[in-house]
Amino acid sequence: MTDVDVAVIGAGIAGLVTAYTLREAGADVQVFEAADHVGGRMTTLRRDGFLIDSGAEQIPTRGYPETWRLIDELGVTGVPRIGRPVAMWRNGKARNGVAHPMGLLTGAGLAPRARLDLMRAVRRRPVSGTVAEFAAPWHRDVLDYLCQPVVSGFFGWDPARSAAAPFVELLTSFGSSSGWRTYRDGMDTLCRALESTVDVSLSCPVDEVTANGRVRIRAGRAEVTARSAVLAVPAPVACSLYADAPEFVRASTFRPMLKVHLMLDHRPASRAYLVAVPSVENPAVSVILFDHLKHPGRAPAGHGLVTLIANPAVVPPLLDAPDEEVVHRLLGAAAPFVPSLATGVRGHVVHRFRHGLPEATPKALALRAGFRPDLVDYAGDWVDPSPCSESAVRSGRRAAARVLRRKELG
Repeated sequence: MTDVDVAVIGAGIAGLVTAYTLREAGADVQVFEAADHVGGRMTTLRRDGFLIDSGAEQIPTRGYPETWRLIDELGVTGVPRIGRPVAMWRNGKARNGVAHPMGLLTGAGLAPRARLDLMRAVRRRPVSGTVAEFAAPWHRDVLDYLCQPVVSGFFGWDPARSAAAPFVELLTSFGSSSGWRTYRDGMDTLCRALESTVDVSLSCPVDEVTANGRVRIRAGRAEVTARSAVLAVPAPVACSLYADAPEFVRASTFRPMLKVHLMLDHRPASRAYLVAVPSVENPAVSVILFDHLKHPGRAPAGHGLVTLIANPAVVPPLLDAPDEEVVHRLLGAAAPFVPSLATGVRGHVVHRFRHGLPEATPKALALRAGFRPDLVDYAGDWVDPSPCSESAVRSGRRAAARVLRRKELG
Protein backbone atom coordinates (compact mmCIF):
# COMPACT_ATOMS: atom_id res chain seq x y z
CA MET A 1 0.00 0.00 0.00
CA THR A 2 1.34 3.42 -0.96
CA ASP A 3 0.53 6.79 0.52
CA VAL A 4 0.19 10.25 -1.09
CA ASP A 5 -1.15 13.65 -0.09
CA VAL A 6 -3.81 13.70 -2.80
CA ALA A 7 -5.12 11.11 -5.24
CA VAL A 8 -6.80 12.45 -8.38
CA ILE A 9 -9.01 10.04 -10.31
CA GLY A 10 -9.33 11.00 -13.97
CA ALA A 11 -6.79 12.54 -16.36
CA GLY A 12 -9.11 14.71 -18.39
CA ILE A 13 -8.52 18.44 -18.36
CA ALA A 14 -10.19 18.87 -14.93
CA GLY A 15 -8.10 16.20 -13.22
CA LEU A 16 -4.86 17.33 -14.81
CA VAL A 17 -5.47 20.96 -13.81
CA THR A 18 -6.25 19.84 -10.25
CA ALA A 19 -3.03 17.82 -10.05
CA TYR A 20 -0.95 20.56 -11.68
CA THR A 21 -2.24 23.22 -9.28
CA LEU A 22 -1.60 20.99 -6.25
CA ARG A 23 1.90 20.08 -7.43
CA GLU A 24 2.70 23.77 -7.93
CA ALA A 25 1.74 24.26 -4.27
CA GLY A 26 4.09 21.47 -3.17
CA ALA A 27 1.62 18.63 -2.63
CA ASP A 28 2.44 14.99 -3.38
CA VAL A 29 -0.15 14.04 -6.01
CA GLN A 30 -0.87 10.89 -8.00
CA VAL A 31 -3.30 10.80 -10.94
CA PHE A 32 -5.11 7.58 -11.91
CA GLU A 33 -6.52 7.22 -15.43
CA ALA A 34 -8.47 4.23 -16.76
CA ALA A 35 -7.59 4.93 -20.43
CA ASP A 36 -4.15 4.50 -21.98
CA HIS A 37 -3.94 8.25 -22.69
CA VAL A 38 -4.81 11.57 -21.09
CA GLY A 39 -7.40 14.03 -22.31
CA GLY A 40 -10.82 12.50 -21.68
CA ARG A 41 -13.25 14.43 -23.90
CA MET A 42 -10.33 16.50 -25.21
CA THR A 43 -8.52 13.55 -26.79
CA THR A 44 -7.08 13.77 -30.31
CA LEU A 45 -6.60 10.71 -32.52
CA ARG A 46 -3.75 10.81 -35.05
CA ARG A 47 -4.30 8.52 -38.02
CA ASP A 48 -2.83 8.55 -41.55
CA GLY A 49 -2.08 12.26 -41.40
CA PHE A 50 -5.50 13.21 -39.97
CA LEU A 51 -5.94 14.94 -36.59
CA ILE A 52 -9.31 13.86 -35.22
CA ASP A 53 -10.62 15.69 -32.15
CA SER A 54 -12.83 13.23 -30.29
CA GLY A 55 -14.78 15.73 -28.21
CA ALA A 56 -14.13 19.45 -27.69
CA GLU A 57 -13.77 21.34 -30.97
CA GLN A 58 -12.76 24.95 -30.31
CA ILE A 59 -11.95 27.53 -27.61
CA PRO A 60 -13.29 31.10 -27.63
CA THR A 61 -11.01 34.05 -26.99
CA ARG A 62 -13.64 35.52 -24.67
CA GLY A 63 -15.18 33.74 -21.70
CA TYR A 64 -12.21 31.38 -21.13
CA PRO A 65 -9.94 33.35 -18.73
CA GLU A 66 -8.72 30.33 -16.73
CA THR A 67 -7.89 28.40 -19.90
CA TRP A 68 -5.90 31.26 -21.38
CA ARG A 69 -4.07 31.83 -18.09
CA LEU A 70 -3.10 28.16 -18.09
CA ILE A 71 -1.96 28.35 -21.72
CA ASP A 72 0.32 31.23 -20.78
CA GLU A 73 1.65 29.48 -17.65
CA LEU A 74 2.57 26.36 -19.60
CA GLY A 75 4.01 28.26 -22.56
CA VAL A 76 1.67 26.53 -25.01
CA THR A 77 1.89 27.98 -28.51
CA GLY A 78 0.00 27.28 -31.71
CA VAL A 79 -3.56 28.35 -30.89
CA PRO A 80 -4.65 29.85 -34.24
CA ARG A 81 -7.92 31.59 -35.03
CA ILE A 82 -10.31 29.43 -37.02
CA GLY A 83 -11.54 32.42 -39.02
CA ARG A 84 -14.51 30.65 -40.63
CA PRO A 85 -18.20 31.33 -40.04
CA VAL A 86 -20.68 29.19 -38.11
CA ALA A 87 -23.93 28.54 -39.98
CA MET A 88 -27.50 27.41 -39.31
CA TRP A 89 -29.23 25.22 -41.89
CA ARG A 90 -32.65 26.44 -43.01
CA ASN A 91 -34.74 25.75 -46.09
CA GLY A 92 -31.97 24.11 -48.11
CA LYS A 93 -29.20 26.55 -47.28
CA ALA A 94 -26.44 27.07 -44.69
CA ARG A 95 -27.03 30.57 -43.34
CA ASN A 96 -23.85 32.09 -41.92
CA GLY A 97 -23.68 34.41 -38.93
CA VAL A 98 -24.45 32.23 -35.90
CA ALA A 99 -22.67 33.64 -32.81
CA HIS A 100 -21.58 36.67 -34.85
CA PRO A 101 -22.87 40.28 -34.79
CA MET A 102 -23.63 40.06 -38.51
CA GLY A 103 -26.20 37.40 -37.68
CA LEU A 104 -28.48 40.10 -36.29
CA LEU A 105 -28.53 41.64 -39.76
CA THR A 106 -28.46 38.56 -41.97
CA GLY A 107 -30.67 36.46 -39.74
CA ALA A 108 -28.43 33.38 -39.48
CA GLY A 109 -31.60 31.33 -39.85
CA LEU A 110 -33.82 33.54 -37.67
CA ALA A 111 -36.80 35.53 -38.93
CA PRO A 112 -36.68 39.33 -38.24
CA ARG A 113 -39.18 39.09 -35.36
CA ALA A 114 -37.18 36.23 -33.84
CA ARG A 115 -33.97 38.30 -33.88
CA LEU A 116 -35.66 41.01 -31.84
CA ASP A 117 -37.15 38.46 -29.48
CA LEU A 118 -33.74 36.85 -28.96
CA MET A 119 -32.21 40.17 -27.89
CA ARG A 120 -35.07 40.70 -25.44
CA ALA A 121 -34.80 37.15 -24.10
CA VAL A 122 -31.08 37.21 -23.29
CA ARG A 123 -31.47 40.55 -21.48
CA ARG A 124 -33.98 39.07 -19.05
CA ARG A 125 -32.56 38.25 -15.60
CA PRO A 126 -32.69 36.00 -13.77
CA VAL A 127 -33.04 33.13 -16.19
CA SER A 128 -34.87 30.11 -14.79
CA GLY A 129 -36.50 26.92 -15.97
CA THR A 130 -35.53 24.74 -18.90
CA VAL A 131 -34.27 25.83 -22.31
CA ALA A 132 -37.69 25.10 -23.81
CA GLU A 133 -39.41 27.19 -21.12
CA PHE A 134 -36.95 30.04 -21.69
CA ALA A 135 -37.78 30.09 -25.40
CA ALA A 136 -41.55 29.52 -25.07
CA PRO A 137 -42.68 33.20 -24.78
CA TRP A 138 -40.85 34.21 -27.95
CA HIS A 139 -41.07 33.64 -31.68
CA ARG A 140 -40.94 29.93 -32.51
CA ASP A 141 -37.66 30.40 -34.39
CA VAL A 142 -35.86 31.21 -31.12
CA LEU A 143 -36.32 27.58 -30.11
CA ASP A 144 -36.31 25.88 -33.51
CA TYR A 145 -33.45 27.76 -35.18
CA LEU A 146 -31.21 28.68 -32.27
CA CYS A 147 -31.80 27.18 -28.83
CA GLN A 148 -32.57 23.59 -29.86
CA PRO A 149 -29.88 23.17 -32.53
CA VAL A 150 -27.22 24.80 -30.33
CA VAL A 151 -27.95 22.90 -27.10
CA SER A 152 -28.58 19.60 -28.89
CA GLY A 153 -25.65 19.88 -31.29
CA PHE A 154 -23.03 21.33 -28.93
CA PHE A 155 -24.13 19.79 -25.61
CA GLY A 156 -26.32 16.81 -26.50
CA TRP A 157 -29.16 18.32 -24.45
CA ASP A 158 -32.90 17.85 -24.61
CA PRO A 159 -34.25 21.45 -24.40
CA ALA A 160 -37.20 20.19 -22.35
CA ARG A 161 -34.92 18.82 -19.60
CA SER A 162 -31.81 21.01 -19.39
CA ALA A 163 -31.63 24.32 -17.55
CA ALA A 164 -31.63 27.56 -19.50
CA ALA A 165 -29.28 29.52 -17.21
CA PRO A 166 -26.00 27.81 -18.25
CA PHE A 167 -26.99 28.02 -21.91
CA VAL A 168 -27.74 31.75 -21.75
CA GLU A 169 -24.51 32.37 -19.84
CA LEU A 170 -22.50 30.60 -22.56
CA LEU A 171 -24.47 32.37 -25.30
CA THR A 172 -23.63 35.80 -23.91
CA SER A 173 -20.06 35.25 -22.68
CA PHE A 174 -18.22 33.60 -25.57
CA GLY A 175 -18.25 36.57 -27.92
CA SER A 176 -18.18 36.49 -31.70
CA SER A 177 -17.38 33.21 -33.44
CA SER A 178 -14.82 35.18 -35.46
CA GLY A 179 -12.59 35.01 -32.37
CA TRP A 180 -12.91 31.26 -31.79
CA ARG A 181 -9.67 29.32 -31.92
CA THR A 182 -8.35 25.78 -31.99
CA TYR A 183 -5.12 24.07 -31.01
CA ARG A 184 -2.93 23.65 -34.07
CA ASP A 185 -1.69 20.24 -32.92
CA GLY A 186 -5.03 18.89 -31.71
CA MET A 187 -7.43 19.68 -28.87
CA ASP A 188 -5.42 17.47 -26.52
CA THR A 189 -2.46 19.89 -26.70
CA LEU A 190 -3.15 21.47 -23.30
CA CYS A 191 -3.74 18.07 -21.66
CA ARG A 192 -0.44 16.73 -23.03
CA ALA A 193 1.36 19.80 -21.70
CA LEU A 194 -0.18 19.26 -18.26
CA GLU A 195 0.69 15.54 -18.33
CA SER A 196 4.38 16.42 -18.49
CA THR A 197 4.12 18.26 -15.15
CA VAL A 198 2.40 15.60 -13.01
CA ASP A 199 2.58 11.87 -12.17
CA VAL A 200 -0.08 9.97 -14.11
CA SER A 201 -0.77 6.24 -13.95
CA LEU A 202 -2.38 5.30 -17.26
CA SER A 203 -4.43 2.14 -17.89
CA CYS A 204 -5.17 2.13 -14.17
CA PRO A 205 -8.93 2.07 -13.56
CA VAL A 206 -10.04 2.76 -9.99
CA ASP A 207 -12.60 0.33 -8.58
CA GLU A 208 -13.61 1.96 -5.31
CA VAL A 209 -13.02 5.01 -3.14
CA THR A 210 -13.78 5.00 0.60
CA ALA A 211 -13.20 7.65 3.27
CA ASN A 212 -12.83 7.23 7.02
CA GLY A 213 -10.35 9.73 8.37
CA ARG A 214 -8.19 9.06 5.34
CA VAL A 215 -9.17 8.17 1.79
CA ARG A 216 -8.53 4.70 0.45
CA ILE A 217 -8.36 4.07 -3.31
CA ARG A 218 -8.60 0.53 -4.62
CA ALA A 219 -7.37 -0.08 -8.17
CA GLY A 220 -7.27 -3.78 -8.98
CA ARG A 221 -4.96 -5.40 -6.43
CA ALA A 222 -3.30 -2.11 -5.56
CA GLU A 223 -4.38 0.19 -2.76
CA VAL A 224 -3.43 3.80 -2.15
CA THR A 225 -4.20 5.92 0.89
CA ALA A 226 -4.38 9.70 0.74
CA ARG A 227 -5.25 12.68 2.90
CA SER A 228 -7.71 13.75 0.18
CA ALA A 229 -9.02 12.57 -3.15
CA VAL A 230 -10.49 14.44 -6.09
CA LEU A 231 -12.88 12.58 -8.39
CA ALA A 232 -12.36 14.32 -11.74
CA VAL A 233 -14.75 12.09 -13.63
CA PRO A 234 -18.37 12.46 -14.79
CA ALA A 235 -20.79 12.57 -11.88
CA PRO A 236 -22.39 9.15 -12.61
CA VAL A 237 -18.91 7.58 -12.59
CA ALA A 238 -18.07 9.36 -9.33
CA CYS A 239 -21.22 7.89 -7.76
CA SER A 240 -20.23 4.39 -8.87
CA LEU A 241 -16.81 4.79 -7.23
CA TYR A 242 -17.77 6.54 -4.00
CA ALA A 243 -20.85 5.30 -2.18
CA ASP A 244 -21.19 8.43 -0.03
CA ALA A 245 -21.36 10.94 -2.88
CA PRO A 246 -23.49 14.01 -1.95
CA GLU A 247 -26.99 14.53 -3.31
CA PHE A 248 -25.83 17.19 -5.79
CA VAL A 249 -23.43 14.68 -7.36
CA ARG A 250 -26.20 12.09 -7.62
CA ALA A 251 -28.50 14.63 -9.27
CA SER A 252 -25.87 15.65 -11.85
CA THR A 253 -26.94 13.64 -14.87
CA PHE A 254 -25.20 13.39 -18.22
CA ARG A 255 -26.32 13.03 -21.84
CA PRO A 256 -24.65 10.57 -24.21
CA MET A 257 -23.09 11.85 -27.42
CA LEU A 258 -22.11 10.17 -30.67
CA LYS A 259 -19.80 11.45 -33.40
CA VAL A 260 -18.72 10.04 -36.76
CA HIS A 261 -15.48 11.34 -38.30
CA LEU A 262 -15.15 10.80 -42.05
CA MET A 263 -11.71 10.82 -43.67
CA LEU A 264 -12.20 11.85 -47.30
CA ASP A 265 -10.15 11.78 -50.49
CA HIS A 266 -11.51 15.26 -51.37
CA ARG A 267 -12.47 18.49 -49.64
CA PRO A 268 -16.21 19.27 -49.72
CA ALA A 269 -16.91 22.91 -50.45
CA SER A 270 -18.22 25.05 -47.59
CA ARG A 271 -17.72 28.60 -46.38
CA ALA A 272 -18.68 27.65 -42.83
CA TYR A 273 -16.57 25.25 -40.81
CA LEU A 274 -19.58 24.34 -38.64
CA VAL A 275 -23.20 23.94 -39.72
CA ALA A 276 -25.86 23.45 -37.03
CA VAL A 277 -28.85 21.42 -38.21
CA PRO A 278 -32.18 21.96 -36.38
CA SER A 279 -34.35 18.97 -35.55
CA VAL A 280 -37.13 20.50 -37.64
CA GLU A 281 -34.80 20.21 -40.66
CA ASN A 282 -33.35 16.76 -39.92
CA PRO A 283 -34.02 14.37 -37.01
CA ALA A 284 -30.72 12.46 -37.13
CA VAL A 285 -27.80 14.91 -37.55
CA SER A 286 -27.27 17.93 -35.27
CA VAL A 287 -23.92 19.31 -36.44
CA ILE A 288 -21.73 19.01 -39.52
CA LEU A 289 -18.12 20.05 -38.91
CA PHE A 290 -15.73 20.65 -41.76
CA ASP A 291 -12.62 19.98 -39.67
CA HIS A 292 -10.23 20.55 -42.57
CA LEU A 293 -11.38 24.19 -42.48
CA LYS A 294 -10.58 24.54 -38.77
CA HIS A 295 -6.86 24.37 -39.51
CA PRO A 296 -4.93 23.12 -42.56
CA GLY A 297 -3.13 20.50 -40.48
CA ARG A 298 -6.31 18.57 -39.68
CA ALA A 299 -6.10 16.60 -42.94
CA PRO A 300 -3.44 15.80 -45.56
CA ALA A 301 -3.23 18.09 -48.58
CA GLY A 302 -6.22 17.64 -50.89
CA HIS A 303 -8.11 15.51 -48.33
CA GLY A 304 -11.08 16.39 -46.19
CA LEU A 305 -12.17 15.61 -42.65
CA VAL A 306 -15.87 15.95 -41.82
CA THR A 307 -17.45 15.22 -38.44
CA LEU A 308 -21.14 14.39 -38.01
CA ILE A 309 -22.64 14.81 -34.54
CA ALA A 310 -25.80 12.79 -34.00
CA ASN A 311 -29.06 14.35 -32.86
CA PRO A 312 -29.63 13.36 -29.18
CA ALA A 313 -32.89 11.65 -30.14
CA VAL A 314 -31.10 8.96 -32.17
CA VAL A 315 -28.07 8.46 -29.91
CA PRO A 316 -29.36 5.87 -27.36
CA PRO A 317 -30.21 3.13 -29.89
CA LEU A 318 -26.92 3.72 -31.75
CA LEU A 319 -24.58 3.60 -28.74
CA ASP A 320 -24.22 -0.18 -28.95
CA ALA A 321 -24.72 -0.52 -32.71
CA PRO A 322 -21.82 -1.64 -34.95
CA ASP A 323 -19.71 1.16 -36.38
CA GLU A 324 -20.87 0.37 -39.91
CA GLU A 325 -24.52 0.83 -38.93
CA VAL A 326 -23.77 4.15 -37.20
CA VAL A 327 -21.83 5.46 -40.20
CA HIS A 328 -24.52 4.33 -42.64
CA ARG A 329 -27.26 6.06 -40.60
CA LEU A 330 -25.50 9.40 -40.16
CA LEU A 331 -23.92 9.46 -43.61
CA GLY A 332 -27.32 8.95 -45.19
CA ALA A 333 -28.85 11.66 -43.03
CA ALA A 334 -26.09 14.15 -43.92
CA ALA A 335 -26.23 13.53 -47.67
CA PRO A 336 -28.78 16.32 -48.39
CA PHE A 337 -26.46 18.85 -46.75
CA VAL A 338 -23.16 17.64 -48.24
CA PRO A 339 -23.93 15.57 -51.37
CA SER A 340 -20.26 14.77 -52.04
CA LEU A 341 -20.06 12.80 -48.76
CA ALA A 342 -21.63 9.87 -50.60
CA THR A 343 -18.32 9.20 -52.36
CA GLY A 344 -14.68 9.38 -51.44
CA VAL A 345 -14.79 8.12 -47.82
CA ARG A 346 -11.42 6.46 -47.25
CA GLY A 347 -11.93 5.77 -43.57
CA HIS A 348 -14.07 6.57 -40.56
CA VAL A 349 -13.88 6.78 -36.77
CA VAL A 350 -16.86 6.54 -34.42
CA HIS A 351 -16.63 8.16 -31.00
CA ARG A 352 -19.20 7.23 -28.36
CA PHE A 353 -19.50 9.13 -25.09
CA ARG A 354 -21.90 7.46 -22.69
CA HIS A 355 -21.29 10.39 -20.38
CA GLY A 356 -20.99 13.06 -23.05
CA LEU A 357 -21.78 16.38 -21.37
CA PRO A 358 -23.48 17.39 -18.10
CA GLU A 359 -27.20 17.83 -18.51
CA ALA A 360 -27.40 20.73 -16.00
CA THR A 361 -31.01 20.19 -14.99
CA PRO A 362 -32.87 22.70 -12.80
CA LYS A 363 -32.79 20.12 -9.98
CA ALA A 364 -29.00 19.87 -10.09
CA LEU A 365 -28.65 23.66 -10.17
CA ALA A 366 -30.85 23.98 -7.07
CA LEU A 367 -28.84 21.39 -5.14
CA ARG A 368 -25.49 22.93 -6.04
CA ALA A 369 -25.96 25.77 -3.53
CA GLY A 370 -25.65 23.29 -0.65
CA PHE A 371 -22.74 21.33 -2.15
CA ARG A 372 -19.96 20.99 0.47
CA PRO A 373 -17.32 18.39 -0.48
CA ASP A 374 -14.98 17.09 2.21
CA LEU A 375 -12.13 14.56 2.09
CA VAL A 376 -13.44 13.41 -1.27
CA ASP A 377 -13.74 16.38 -3.60
CA TYR A 378 -14.86 16.71 -7.21
CA ALA A 379 -13.79 18.41 -10.44
CA GLY A 380 -15.32 18.56 -13.89
CA ASP A 381 -17.52 20.73 -16.07
CA TRP A 382 -20.58 19.32 -14.27
CA VAL A 383 -19.50 20.90 -10.95
CA ASP A 384 -20.03 24.46 -12.24
CA PRO A 385 -22.27 23.20 -13.98
CA SER A 386 -21.60 24.37 -17.52
CA PRO A 387 -20.80 22.11 -20.48
CA CYS A 388 -17.45 23.53 -21.63
CA SER A 389 -13.75 22.95 -21.06
CA GLU A 390 -13.37 26.33 -19.33
CA SER A 391 -15.69 25.08 -16.58
CA ALA A 392 -13.56 21.95 -16.25
CA VAL A 393 -10.39 24.04 -15.91
CA ARG A 394 -12.06 26.36 -13.40
CA SER A 395 -13.39 23.44 -11.36
CA GLY A 396 -9.90 21.91 -11.20
CA ARG A 397 -8.45 25.14 -9.83
CA ARG A 398 -11.23 25.40 -7.25
CA ALA A 399 -10.97 21.75 -6.16
CA ALA A 400 -7.22 22.17 -5.64
CA ALA A 401 -7.81 25.33 -3.59
CA ARG A 402 -10.31 23.51 -1.35
CA VAL A 403 -7.90 20.62 -0.83
CA LEU A 404 -5.09 22.99 0.09
CA ARG A 405 -7.30 24.85 2.59
CA ARG A 406 -8.27 21.59 4.27
CA LYS A 407 -4.60 20.58 4.38
CA GLU A 408 -3.70 23.87 6.09
CA LEU A 409 -6.53 23.51 8.62
CA GLY A 410 -5.60 19.87 9.28
